[in-house]
Amino acid sequence: MASSGNSGTTGSTLLQPFSEAINLSVDQVNFVVCQLVALLASVWFRLYLHPSQTSSYVRHAVATLLGLYLALFCFGWYALHFLLQSGICYYIMIIVGAGHMHKFCFVIAFGYLTLCQVSRVYLFDYGLYSADFTGPMMIITQKITSLAFELHDGMARKEEHLTPTQKSLAIRTMPSLLEYLSYNCNFMGILAGPLYTYKDYIAFIEGKTLHVKRSVVNGKIDDRCEHAEPSPVPAVLCKLLVCGISLTFHLTITKMFPVAYNIDETFVNTANFASRVFYLYFSLMAARPKYYFAWSLADAINNAAGFGFNGYDVNGSERWDLISNLNIVNIESATSFKMFIDNWNIQTALWFKRVCYDRCRYYPTIATFIISAMWHGVYPGYYMTFLTAIPITLAARAIRNNTRIYFIKTKSVKLFYDFITWIATMIAISYTVVPFVLLSVEPSLKFYRSWYYCLHIVPLLIMLVLPIKSRRKESEQNHSKLKRLEVENTSTSNNYAALNNNLDQIPRPS
Repeated sequence: MASSGNSGTTGSTLLQPFSEAINLSVDQVNFVVCQLVALLASVWFRLYLHPSQTSSYVRHAVATLLGLYLALFCFGWYALHFLLQSGICYYIMIIVGAGHMHKFCFVIAFGYLTLCQVSRVYLFDYGLYSADFTGPMMIITQKITSLAFELHDGMARKEEHLTPTQKSLAIRTMPSLLEYLSYNCNFMGILAGPLYTYKDYIAFIEGKTLHVKRSVVNGKIDDRCEHAEPSPVPAVLCKLLVCGISLTFHLTITKMFPVAYNIDETFVNTANFASRVFYLYFSLMAARPKYYFAWSLADAINNAAGFGFNGYDVNGSERWDLISNLNIVNIESATSFKMFIDNWNIQTALWFKRVCYDRCRYYPTIATFIISAMWHGVYPGYYMTFLTAIPITLAARAIRNNTRIYFIKTKSVKLFYDFITWIATMIAISYTVVPFVLLSVEPSLKFYRSWYYCLHIVPLLIMLVLPIKSRRKESEQNHSKLKRLEVENTSTSNNYAALNNNLDQIPRPS
Protein backbone atom coordinates (compact mmCIF):
# COMPACT_ATOMS: atom_id res chain seq x y z
CA MET A 1 0.00 0.00 0.00
CA ALA A 2 1.50 3.27 -1.07
CA SER A 3 1.81 5.81 1.67
CA SER A 4 0.58 9.30 1.30
CA GLY A 5 2.89 12.00 0.15
CA ASN A 6 0.15 14.60 0.02
CA SER A 7 -0.79 16.41 3.22
CA GLY A 8 -4.43 16.42 2.14
CA THR A 9 -4.47 12.65 1.67
CA THR A 10 -4.47 10.28 4.62
CA GLY A 11 -4.62 6.95 2.79
CA SER A 12 -3.06 5.19 -0.17
CA THR A 13 -1.98 7.21 -3.24
CA LEU A 14 -2.11 4.16 -5.50
CA LEU A 15 -5.18 5.58 -7.27
CA GLN A 16 -3.82 9.15 -7.51
CA PRO A 17 -3.48 9.15 -11.35
CA PHE A 18 -7.07 7.94 -11.74
CA SER A 19 -8.39 10.53 -9.28
CA GLU A 20 -6.62 13.32 -11.18
CA ALA A 21 -8.08 12.08 -14.45
CA ILE A 22 -11.65 12.32 -13.16
CA ASN A 23 -11.01 15.49 -11.11
CA LEU A 24 -11.83 14.01 -7.69
CA SER A 25 -9.72 13.83 -4.56
CA VAL A 26 -7.83 10.58 -4.05
CA ASP A 27 -9.55 10.14 -0.67
CA GLN A 28 -12.95 10.13 -2.35
CA VAL A 29 -11.77 7.66 -5.01
CA ASN A 30 -10.25 5.42 -2.32
CA PHE A 31 -13.56 5.42 -0.45
CA VAL A 32 -15.66 4.45 -3.48
CA VAL A 33 -13.19 1.80 -4.68
CA CYS A 34 -12.95 0.26 -1.21
CA GLN A 35 -16.73 0.14 -0.96
CA LEU A 36 -16.91 -1.62 -4.33
CA VAL A 37 -14.25 -4.09 -3.13
CA ALA A 38 -16.33 -4.59 0.03
CA LEU A 39 -19.37 -5.29 -2.17
CA LEU A 40 -17.53 -8.05 -4.05
CA ALA A 41 -16.11 -9.37 -0.78
CA SER A 42 -19.64 -9.53 0.64
CA VAL A 43 -20.78 -11.79 -2.20
CA TRP A 44 -17.79 -14.06 -1.60
CA PHE A 45 -18.40 -13.97 2.16
CA ARG A 46 -22.03 -15.08 1.73
CA LEU A 47 -21.29 -17.84 -0.81
CA TYR A 48 -18.03 -19.31 0.48
CA LEU A 49 -18.13 -18.54 4.21
CA HIS A 50 -21.77 -19.38 4.73
CA PRO A 51 -22.60 -20.02 8.41
CA SER A 52 -23.78 -23.53 7.56
CA GLN A 53 -20.25 -24.38 6.33
CA THR A 54 -17.99 -22.07 8.34
CA SER A 55 -17.53 -21.53 12.05
CA SER A 56 -18.44 -18.22 13.66
CA TYR A 57 -14.81 -17.78 14.70
CA VAL A 58 -13.62 -17.82 11.08
CA ARG A 59 -16.38 -15.47 9.94
CA HIS A 60 -15.53 -13.02 12.74
CA ALA A 61 -11.80 -13.17 11.97
CA VAL A 62 -12.17 -12.72 8.20
CA ALA A 63 -14.68 -9.87 8.56
CA THR A 64 -12.36 -8.06 11.00
CA LEU A 65 -9.14 -8.48 9.00
CA LEU A 66 -10.78 -7.38 5.75
CA GLY A 67 -12.27 -4.37 7.51
CA LEU A 68 -8.93 -3.28 8.96
CA TYR A 69 -7.21 -3.65 5.57
CA LEU A 70 -9.80 -1.43 3.86
CA ALA A 71 -9.43 1.09 6.69
CA LEU A 72 -5.64 1.15 6.24
CA PHE A 73 -6.00 1.62 2.47
CA CYS A 74 -8.41 4.54 2.91
CA PHE A 75 -6.93 6.28 5.93
CA GLY A 76 -3.38 5.02 6.35
CA TRP A 77 -2.08 4.77 9.90
CA TYR A 78 -4.91 6.98 11.12
CA ALA A 79 -6.92 3.74 11.05
CA LEU A 80 -5.09 2.74 14.22
CA HIS A 81 -7.42 5.15 16.03
CA PHE A 82 -10.24 2.69 15.32
CA LEU A 83 -8.42 -0.05 17.23
CA LEU A 84 -7.22 2.30 19.96
CA GLN A 85 -10.68 3.74 20.65
CA SER A 86 -12.24 0.27 20.60
CA GLY A 87 -9.50 -1.23 22.78
CA ILE A 88 -9.67 1.46 25.46
CA CYS A 89 -13.44 1.12 25.76
CA TYR A 90 -13.29 -2.70 25.88
CA TYR A 91 -10.80 -2.44 28.74
CA ILE A 92 -13.13 0.01 30.49
CA MET A 93 -16.05 -2.42 30.12
CA ILE A 94 -14.04 -5.15 31.81
CA ILE A 95 -12.60 -3.20 34.74
CA VAL A 96 -15.62 -0.98 35.51
CA GLY A 97 -18.32 -3.65 35.28
CA ALA A 98 -21.88 -3.61 34.01
CA GLY A 99 -23.18 -1.18 36.63
CA HIS A 100 -21.30 1.86 35.31
CA MET A 101 -19.73 0.84 32.00
CA HIS A 102 -22.36 2.72 29.96
CA LYS A 103 -21.42 6.05 31.57
CA PHE A 104 -17.66 5.62 31.27
CA CYS A 105 -17.82 4.27 27.70
CA PHE A 106 -20.13 7.09 26.62
CA VAL A 107 -17.78 9.77 27.97
CA ILE A 108 -14.53 8.13 26.81
CA ALA A 109 -15.74 7.11 23.33
CA PHE A 110 -17.26 10.56 22.75
CA GLY A 111 -14.20 12.30 24.19
CA TYR A 112 -11.81 10.35 21.97
CA LEU A 113 -13.97 11.08 18.91
CA THR A 114 -14.11 14.80 19.74
CA LEU A 115 -10.33 15.04 20.21
CA CYS A 116 -9.79 13.45 16.81
CA GLN A 117 -12.36 15.77 15.21
CA VAL A 118 -10.70 18.84 16.73
CA SER A 119 -7.26 17.75 15.52
CA ARG A 120 -8.49 17.03 11.99
CA VAL A 121 -10.57 20.17 11.58
CA TYR A 122 -8.37 22.78 13.22
CA LEU A 123 -4.89 21.31 12.65
CA PHE A 124 -5.20 19.75 9.20
CA ASP A 125 -7.91 20.44 6.62
CA TYR A 126 -10.70 22.73 7.82
CA GLY A 127 -13.65 22.72 5.48
CA LEU A 128 -12.50 19.96 3.11
CA TYR A 129 -15.12 17.37 2.17
CA SER A 130 -12.61 14.61 1.46
CA ALA A 131 -12.91 11.33 3.28
CA ASP A 132 -11.53 11.58 6.81
CA PHE A 133 -10.73 9.06 9.51
CA THR A 134 -13.24 10.54 11.97
CA GLY A 135 -16.16 9.39 9.78
CA PRO A 136 -15.74 5.69 10.64
CA MET A 137 -14.99 6.68 14.23
CA MET A 138 -18.48 8.22 14.44
CA ILE A 139 -19.96 4.81 13.60
CA ILE A 140 -17.60 3.02 16.01
CA THR A 141 -18.61 5.47 18.76
CA GLN A 142 -22.24 4.55 18.12
CA LYS A 143 -21.45 0.85 18.34
CA ILE A 144 -19.37 1.14 21.51
CA THR A 145 -21.99 3.19 23.35
CA SER A 146 -24.88 1.02 22.11
CA LEU A 147 -23.13 -2.14 23.26
CA ALA A 148 -22.29 -0.60 26.65
CA PHE A 149 -25.91 0.39 27.28
CA GLU A 150 -27.20 -3.01 26.10
CA LEU A 151 -24.77 -4.82 28.43
CA HIS A 152 -25.79 -2.52 31.28
CA ASP A 153 -29.47 -3.27 30.62
CA GLY A 154 -28.89 -7.02 30.44
CA MET A 155 -26.44 -7.45 33.32
CA ALA A 156 -27.14 -4.66 35.82
CA ARG A 157 -30.83 -3.71 35.58
CA LYS A 158 -33.96 -5.56 36.60
CA GLU A 159 -36.11 -6.66 33.71
CA GLU A 160 -39.22 -4.92 35.03
CA HIS A 161 -37.40 -1.58 34.80
CA LEU A 162 -36.67 -1.98 31.08
CA THR A 163 -38.79 -0.77 28.19
CA PRO A 164 -39.85 -3.38 25.61
CA THR A 165 -37.08 -2.19 23.25
CA GLN A 166 -34.45 -2.35 25.99
CA LYS A 167 -35.59 -5.88 26.90
CA SER A 168 -35.25 -7.07 23.32
CA LEU A 169 -31.76 -5.60 22.91
CA ALA A 170 -30.35 -6.43 26.38
CA ILE A 171 -27.14 -8.53 26.36
CA ARG A 172 -26.45 -10.83 29.28
CA THR A 173 -22.91 -12.03 28.53
CA MET A 174 -19.77 -10.03 27.79
CA PRO A 175 -18.62 -10.51 24.17
CA SER A 176 -15.15 -11.88 23.47
CA LEU A 177 -12.50 -9.52 22.12
CA LEU A 178 -12.82 -11.02 18.62
CA GLU A 179 -16.60 -10.65 18.62
CA TYR A 180 -16.25 -7.07 19.84
CA LEU A 181 -13.69 -6.10 17.19
CA SER A 182 -15.70 -7.85 14.49
CA TYR A 183 -18.78 -5.86 15.49
CA ASN A 184 -16.85 -2.56 15.43
CA CYS A 185 -14.48 -3.06 12.49
CA ASN A 186 -15.98 -5.58 10.04
CA PHE A 187 -15.45 -4.84 6.33
CA MET A 188 -19.16 -4.43 5.61
CA GLY A 189 -19.63 -1.40 7.82
CA ILE A 190 -16.27 0.08 8.81
CA LEU A 191 -16.24 2.82 6.15
CA ALA A 192 -19.85 4.03 6.06
CA GLY A 193 -21.85 1.96 8.52
CA PRO A 194 -24.69 1.67 9.02
CA LEU A 195 -25.10 1.16 12.75
CA TYR A 196 -26.81 -2.07 13.79
CA THR A 197 -27.40 -3.73 17.13
CA TYR A 198 -24.95 -6.24 18.52
CA LYS A 199 -27.64 -8.93 18.72
CA ASP A 200 -28.53 -8.53 15.04
CA TYR A 201 -24.87 -8.71 14.01
CA ILE A 202 -24.12 -11.83 16.07
CA ALA A 203 -27.29 -13.50 14.74
CA PHE A 204 -26.04 -12.80 11.20
CA ILE A 205 -22.55 -14.16 11.86
CA GLU A 206 -23.92 -17.30 13.52
CA GLY A 207 -26.54 -17.83 10.81
CA LYS A 208 -29.51 -17.39 13.14
CA THR A 209 -31.11 -14.42 11.38
CA LEU A 210 -32.93 -16.53 8.85
CA HIS A 211 -34.37 -18.83 11.51
CA VAL A 212 -35.69 -15.82 13.44
CA LYS A 213 -36.90 -13.75 10.50
CA ARG A 214 -38.04 -16.46 8.12
CA SER A 215 -41.46 -16.71 9.78
CA VAL A 216 -41.90 -12.97 10.35
CA VAL A 217 -44.63 -11.57 8.12
CA ASN A 218 -45.24 -7.83 8.29
CA GLY A 219 -43.62 -7.72 11.72
CA LYS A 220 -45.69 -10.60 13.16
CA ILE A 221 -44.87 -14.25 13.71
CA ASP A 222 -46.62 -16.60 11.30
CA ASP A 223 -45.70 -20.26 11.79
CA ARG A 224 -47.51 -21.23 8.59
CA CYS A 225 -44.84 -19.57 6.43
CA GLU A 226 -42.22 -21.88 5.00
CA HIS A 227 -39.68 -20.13 2.80
CA ALA A 228 -36.38 -21.10 1.27
CA GLU A 229 -33.32 -19.05 2.17
CA PRO A 230 -34.01 -15.61 0.69
CA SER A 231 -31.72 -14.20 -1.97
CA PRO A 232 -30.46 -10.64 -1.49
CA VAL A 233 -29.74 -10.17 -5.20
CA PRO A 234 -32.93 -8.24 -6.13
CA ALA A 235 -32.57 -5.93 -3.11
CA VAL A 236 -28.87 -5.35 -3.83
CA LEU A 237 -29.50 -4.55 -7.51
CA CYS A 238 -32.29 -2.14 -6.58
CA LYS A 239 -30.05 -0.31 -4.10
CA LEU A 240 -27.18 -0.18 -6.60
CA LEU A 241 -29.58 1.42 -9.08
CA VAL A 242 -30.39 4.06 -6.47
CA CYS A 243 -26.63 4.54 -6.01
CA GLY A 244 -26.13 5.08 -9.73
CA ILE A 245 -28.93 7.61 -10.01
CA SER A 246 -27.81 9.45 -6.87
CA LEU A 247 -24.18 9.62 -7.99
CA THR A 248 -25.16 10.89 -11.43
CA PHE A 249 -27.38 13.54 -9.85
CA HIS A 250 -24.60 14.57 -7.49
CA LEU A 251 -21.97 14.88 -10.24
CA THR A 252 -24.25 16.89 -12.54
CA ILE A 253 -27.24 18.66 -10.99
CA THR A 254 -25.71 19.36 -7.56
CA LYS A 255 -23.01 21.57 -9.09
CA MET A 256 -25.70 23.72 -10.68
CA PHE A 257 -27.22 24.62 -7.30
CA PRO A 258 -24.42 25.50 -4.85
CA VAL A 259 -25.76 26.16 -1.36
CA ALA A 260 -23.35 29.09 -0.94
CA TYR A 261 -25.28 31.01 -3.63
CA ASN A 262 -28.02 31.53 -1.02
CA ILE A 263 -25.80 34.18 0.57
CA ASP A 264 -24.56 35.75 -2.66
CA GLU A 265 -25.09 39.50 -2.19
CA THR A 266 -26.32 40.11 -5.72
CA PHE A 267 -28.80 37.24 -5.49
CA VAL A 268 -30.04 38.31 -2.04
CA ASN A 269 -30.49 41.94 -3.09
CA THR A 270 -32.09 41.38 -6.50
CA ALA A 271 -34.10 38.15 -6.28
CA ASN A 272 -37.68 38.28 -5.06
CA PHE A 273 -38.79 36.29 -2.05
CA ALA A 274 -40.37 33.47 -4.09
CA SER A 275 -37.17 32.97 -6.11
CA ARG A 276 -35.11 32.81 -2.95
CA VAL A 277 -37.45 30.23 -1.41
CA PHE A 278 -37.36 28.07 -4.55
CA TYR A 279 -33.57 28.26 -4.78
CA LEU A 280 -33.17 27.46 -1.10
CA TYR A 281 -35.31 24.34 -1.50
CA PHE A 282 -33.65 23.11 -4.71
CA SER A 283 -30.09 23.78 -3.50
CA LEU A 284 -30.61 21.78 -0.31
CA MET A 285 -32.47 19.01 -2.13
CA ALA A 286 -29.53 18.80 -4.56
CA ALA A 287 -27.16 18.40 -1.62
CA ARG A 288 -28.86 15.19 -0.44
CA PRO A 289 -28.00 12.66 -3.21
CA LYS A 290 -24.40 12.20 -2.02
CA TYR A 291 -25.82 10.85 1.24
CA TYR A 292 -28.32 8.71 -0.68
CA PHE A 293 -25.38 7.27 -2.63
CA ALA A 294 -23.20 6.49 0.40
CA TRP A 295 -25.97 5.02 2.55
CA SER A 296 -27.58 2.98 -0.24
CA LEU A 297 -24.19 1.53 -1.19
CA ALA A 298 -23.45 0.67 2.45
CA ASP A 299 -26.84 -1.04 2.74
CA ALA A 300 -26.23 -2.98 -0.49
CA ILE A 301 -22.85 -4.19 0.80
CA ASN A 302 -24.40 -5.61 3.97
CA ASN A 303 -27.30 -7.15 2.05
CA ALA A 304 -24.89 -8.80 -0.40
CA ALA A 305 -23.29 -10.55 2.58
CA GLY A 306 -26.72 -11.78 3.68
CA PHE A 307 -27.15 -9.20 6.44
CA GLY A 308 -30.29 -7.08 6.61
CA PHE A 309 -33.08 -9.58 5.99
CA ASN A 310 -36.17 -8.51 7.95
CA GLY A 311 -38.86 -11.09 7.22
CA TYR A 312 -41.72 -10.78 4.74
CA ASP A 313 -44.43 -8.23 4.06
CA VAL A 314 -48.15 -9.02 3.89
CA ASN A 315 -47.76 -10.13 0.27
CA GLY A 316 -44.98 -12.56 1.14
CA SER A 317 -42.29 -10.42 -0.46
CA GLU A 318 -38.86 -10.34 1.14
CA ARG A 319 -37.88 -7.30 3.19
CA TRP A 320 -34.23 -6.29 3.27
CA ASP A 321 -34.62 -3.17 5.40
CA LEU A 322 -33.42 -4.34 8.83
CA ILE A 323 -30.46 -1.94 8.80
CA SER A 324 -31.53 0.48 6.05
CA ASN A 325 -30.51 4.04 6.74
CA LEU A 326 -32.97 6.04 4.69
CA ASN A 327 -36.34 6.09 2.95
CA ILE A 328 -36.00 8.52 0.05
CA VAL A 329 -39.71 8.70 -0.77
CA ASN A 330 -40.63 9.56 2.83
CA ILE A 331 -37.78 12.08 3.05
CA GLU A 332 -38.78 14.00 -0.05
CA SER A 333 -42.50 13.85 0.78
CA ALA A 334 -42.19 14.52 4.53
CA THR A 335 -45.10 16.50 5.95
CA SER A 336 -43.49 17.13 9.33
CA PHE A 337 -40.05 17.79 10.78
CA LYS A 338 -40.28 14.51 12.70
CA MET A 339 -41.19 12.51 9.58
CA PHE A 340 -38.10 13.86 7.83
CA ILE A 341 -35.80 13.06 10.78
CA ASP A 342 -37.31 9.58 11.23
CA ASN A 343 -36.49 8.65 7.61
CA TRP A 344 -33.09 10.37 7.34
CA ASN A 345 -30.09 8.45 8.72
CA ILE A 346 -32.57 6.06 10.35
CA GLN A 347 -30.13 3.95 12.37
CA THR A 348 -28.47 7.04 13.83
CA ALA A 349 -31.87 8.46 14.82
CA LEU A 350 -32.65 5.16 16.56
CA TRP A 351 -29.30 5.33 18.35
CA PHE A 352 -30.03 8.84 19.64
CA LYS A 353 -33.41 7.60 20.84
CA ARG A 354 -32.02 4.54 22.62
CA VAL A 355 -28.99 6.11 24.33
CA CYS A 356 -30.27 9.64 24.96
CA TYR A 357 -33.95 10.44 24.38
CA ASP A 358 -35.40 7.39 26.17
CA ARG A 359 -32.98 7.72 29.10
CA CYS A 360 -32.87 11.49 29.63
CA ARG A 361 -35.14 12.58 32.48
CA TYR A 362 -35.21 16.29 31.68
CA TYR A 363 -35.68 18.01 28.30
CA PRO A 364 -34.91 14.92 26.19
CA THR A 365 -35.49 16.73 22.87
CA ILE A 366 -32.98 19.46 23.69
CA ALA A 367 -30.45 16.96 25.06
CA THR A 368 -30.77 14.79 21.94
CA PHE A 369 -30.11 17.68 19.54
CA ILE A 370 -27.07 18.81 21.57
CA ILE A 371 -25.62 15.27 21.60
CA SER A 372 -26.32 15.08 17.87
CA ALA A 373 -24.33 18.25 17.23
CA MET A 374 -21.42 16.95 19.35
CA TRP A 375 -21.41 13.62 17.52
CA HIS A 376 -21.38 15.19 14.05
CA GLY A 377 -18.26 17.21 14.74
CA VAL A 378 -16.79 20.51 15.84
CA TYR A 379 -17.72 22.77 12.94
CA PRO A 380 -19.79 25.69 14.29
CA GLY A 381 -22.35 25.15 11.54
CA TYR A 382 -23.33 21.79 13.02
CA TYR A 383 -24.20 23.40 16.35
CA MET A 384 -26.09 26.22 14.65
CA THR A 385 -28.17 23.68 12.70
CA PHE A 386 -29.12 21.52 15.67
CA LEU A 387 -29.78 24.46 18.00
CA THR A 388 -32.04 25.95 15.32
CA ALA A 389 -33.81 22.60 15.01
CA ILE A 390 -34.87 22.59 18.68
CA PRO A 391 -37.51 25.39 18.59
CA ILE A 392 -38.64 24.39 15.09
CA THR A 393 -39.21 20.79 16.22
CA LEU A 394 -41.11 21.85 19.36
CA ALA A 395 -43.20 24.40 17.44
CA ALA A 396 -44.02 21.88 14.69
CA ARG A 397 -45.12 19.40 17.35
CA ALA A 398 -47.33 22.03 19.00
CA ILE A 399 -48.97 22.98 15.68
CA ARG A 400 -49.58 19.35 14.72
CA ASN A 401 -51.03 18.39 18.11
CA ASN A 402 -53.35 21.39 18.23
CA THR A 403 -54.52 21.71 14.63
CA ARG A 404 -54.26 18.41 12.75
CA ILE A 405 -57.49 17.01 14.18
CA TYR A 406 -59.44 19.70 12.30
CA PHE A 407 -57.98 18.77 8.91
CA ILE A 408 -58.44 15.00 8.70
CA LYS A 409 -62.24 14.82 8.49
CA THR A 410 -62.35 14.50 4.70
CA LYS A 411 -59.82 13.31 2.13
CA SER A 412 -59.78 16.59 0.22
CA VAL A 413 -59.16 18.66 3.35
CA LYS A 414 -56.46 16.25 4.52
CA LEU A 415 -54.81 16.40 1.11
CA PHE A 416 -54.74 20.19 1.33
CA TYR A 417 -53.33 19.99 4.86
CA ASP A 418 -50.63 17.55 3.76
CA PHE A 419 -49.64 19.82 0.86
CA ILE A 420 -49.32 22.88 3.08
CA THR A 421 -47.37 20.99 5.76
CA TRP A 422 -45.07 19.51 3.07
CA ILE A 423 -44.19 23.02 1.83
CA ALA A 424 -43.65 24.24 5.39
CA THR A 425 -41.50 21.20 6.24
CA MET A 426 -39.28 21.53 3.17
CA ILE A 427 -38.69 25.23 3.83
CA ALA A 428 -38.01 24.64 7.53
CA ILE A 429 -35.59 21.76 6.83
CA SER A 430 -33.74 23.75 4.19
CA TYR A 431 -33.51 26.82 6.43
CA THR A 432 -32.23 24.71 9.32
CA VAL A 433 -29.48 22.79 7.52
CA VAL A 434 -27.84 25.64 5.58
CA PRO A 435 -25.21 26.12 8.36
CA PHE A 436 -24.58 22.34 8.30
CA VAL A 437 -23.37 22.76 4.70
CA LEU A 438 -21.67 26.16 5.06
CA LEU A 439 -19.88 25.02 8.25
CA SER A 440 -18.56 28.41 9.40
CA VAL A 441 -20.18 31.03 11.64
CA GLU A 442 -20.04 34.12 9.45
CA PRO A 443 -21.61 32.62 6.27
CA SER A 444 -24.30 30.96 8.39
CA LEU A 445 -25.17 34.18 10.22
CA LYS A 446 -25.15 36.02 6.89
CA PHE A 447 -27.78 33.59 5.60
CA TYR A 448 -29.96 33.86 8.69
CA ARG A 449 -29.70 37.67 8.64
CA SER A 450 -30.85 37.69 5.02
CA TRP A 451 -33.96 35.84 6.20
CA TYR A 452 -34.35 38.15 9.22
CA TYR A 453 -34.13 35.08 11.51
CA CYS A 454 -37.80 34.49 10.68
CA LEU A 455 -37.76 30.74 11.37
CA HIS A 456 -36.09 31.36 14.69
CA ILE A 457 -38.58 33.97 15.83
CA VAL A 458 -41.83 32.39 14.58
CA PRO A 459 -41.29 29.02 16.34
CA LEU A 460 -40.56 30.79 19.63
CA LEU A 461 -43.81 32.77 19.31
CA ILE A 462 -45.73 29.57 18.51
CA MET A 463 -44.27 27.88 21.59
CA LEU A 464 -45.50 30.77 23.73
CA VAL A 465 -49.03 30.63 22.30
CA LEU A 466 -49.74 26.92 21.77
CA PRO A 467 -49.47 24.26 24.49
CA ILE A 468 -46.80 21.62 23.89
CA LYS A 469 -47.57 18.07 24.95
CA SER A 470 -44.46 16.23 26.09
CA ARG A 471 -43.79 13.10 24.04
CA ARG A 472 -41.91 11.71 27.01
CA LYS A 473 -44.98 11.93 29.27
CA GLU A 474 -47.15 10.47 26.53
CA SER A 475 -44.71 7.58 26.11
CA GLU A 476 -44.60 6.98 29.86
CA GLN A 477 -48.41 7.00 30.02
CA ASN A 478 -48.59 4.43 27.23
CA HIS A 479 -45.93 2.32 28.98
CA SER A 480 -47.91 2.48 32.25
CA LYS A 481 -51.08 1.42 30.44
CA LEU A 482 -49.22 -1.50 28.89
CA LYS A 483 -47.87 -2.56 32.28
CA ARG A 484 -51.36 -2.30 33.79
CA LEU A 485 -52.80 -4.46 31.01
CA GLU A 486 -50.06 -7.05 31.56
CA VAL A 487 -50.86 -7.16 35.29
CA GLU A 488 -54.59 -7.46 34.58
CA ASN A 489 -54.00 -10.25 32.06
CA THR A 490 -51.73 -12.07 34.51
CA SER A 491 -54.32 -11.68 37.27
CA THR A 492 -57.07 -12.95 34.99
CA SER A 493 -54.96 -15.94 33.96
CA ASN A 494 -54.18 -16.76 37.59
CA ASN A 495 -57.85 -16.51 38.57
CA TYR A 496 -58.82 -18.73 35.66
CA ALA A 497 -56.17 -21.27 36.64
CA ALA A 498 -57.37 -21.23 40.26
CA LEU A 499 -60.95 -21.75 39.09
CA ASN A 500 -59.89 -24.74 37.01
CA ASN A 501 -58.03 -26.21 39.99
CA ASN A 502 -61.13 -25.82 42.16
CA LEU A 503 -63.31 -27.43 39.52
CA ASP A 504 -60.88 -30.32 39.26
CA GLN A 505 -61.26 -30.97 42.97
CA ILE A 506 -65.06 -31.36 42.74
CA PRO A 507 -65.94 -35.07 42.81
CA ARG A 508 -67.19 -36.28 39.43
CA PRO A 509 -70.27 -38.55 39.32
CA SER A 510 -69.27 -42.08 38.59
